[in-house]
Amino acid sequence: MQNKAVGLGTLDAKIIFYIRNCPPLAHYQNLTSVKALVTDEIADIARETGNHWRKIFNVYAKLLFEISPEQFTSWQHLRDSVLLQAESDHCLLFSAPNLSVADCSEANLLSAKPSQKLHIILGKGYAEQLGLCNSCIWLSHDFAINIDLGVIICPYFDYRQLSNKKITQLSALIQQLTAHQVQSKMDG
Repeated sequence: MQNKAVGLGTLDAKIIFYIRNCPPLAHYQNLTSVKALVTDEIADIARETGNHWRKIFNVYAKLLFEISPEQFTSWQHLRDSVLLQAESDHCLLFSAPNLSVADCSEANLLSAKPSQKLHIILGKGYAEQLGLCNSCIWLSHDFAINIDLGVIICPYFDYRQLSNKKITQLSALIQQLTAHQVQSKMDG
């Protein structure tokens, strides 16, 4: 039985981010589906919950701006105008990903088709809880990938764990994996 997706943004996003927790406000704690945010909702969450969620949204916006800055004057502009809103291509899920780790034997990895979406797990601890660490290749202490599942494990979205330098590294990984997925589709 697959779990139901619960979080913020839109499920149409090509890159889905997974976080173990959700904002400590009743409205978000009681979500049963994916909800698009509205203008100023990120600011409201940050104001009501404190620094922790402000940092998460800031790091998320910095990463997206690093990947694709064309439409925005700054990462703050991206955060305040579209992050996790209905017209965005962003998704942050509080529910666990629906991945088939059982299909990750070496024989299956050679013949598996790459995932259509990229799944980014925030935090090694969360990835361990999900049972994903052993099915990924660790590129460094901070980053791991499984190309066939379309998974990247990265540090938690916090300035101390995901510094600007690591945001740049994660951006490059995302661009490499999405290019691989596009190439595999064309070859398939």
